Amino acid sequence: MFARTDRLLLRPGFAEDAPALALALGDAGVTRNLSHVPQPYGLADAQEWLAIEHPPLLPHMLMVRRTLGAPDIIGCIGFNAMADGQVEIGYWVRRDCWGLGYASEAGRAAMAMARAHHLPRLHAVYYADNPASGRVLSKIGFRPTGARTTRHSRARGGPVEAIVMAEDMADAMRCQMQCAA
Repeated sequence: MFARTDRLLLRPGFAEDAPALALALGDAGVTRNLSHVPQPYGLADAQEWLAIEHPPLLPHMLMVRRTLGAPDIIGCIGFNAMADGQVEIGYWVRRDCWGLGYASEAGRAAMAMARAHHLPRLHAVYYADNPASGRVLSKIGFRPTGARTTRHSRARGGPVEAIVMAEDMADAMRCQMQCAA
């Protein structure tokens, strides 16, 4: 699955992306906010992740800054099926690209994909000590559910308090149709 925004190309990862992916996720400041990513993160980790096949309706896409030169991988965004059958969105952005709007830009494109595939509801979880991620999720339509949970962080080596958000895609579509009428 591919998407193009003003500044990004969202695309699947390829084997040749492994060195750039390992470099981007080699930053402990990034991996500490992710559940499944180890720290340190090396080339073998990137190669292993890139080899995983993701279901077509649950893509994982690299955020590649559109340049005239070599691809510049600045993050990743994707969807996961949870054990309870719900779909969760997750993302990360390279530290030197924080605060520049890339996560929101990629998030809006990913949400458009979710709507096109008629996903009824999406969830997102962010660590309570990372409020910037909550602000990004709010910008792309997620609302707090009022629930808190704990998520294991491989990089931190234990459980971390997390905040649950959700976006009811059916409600959002109804609002868009009513507002357009």
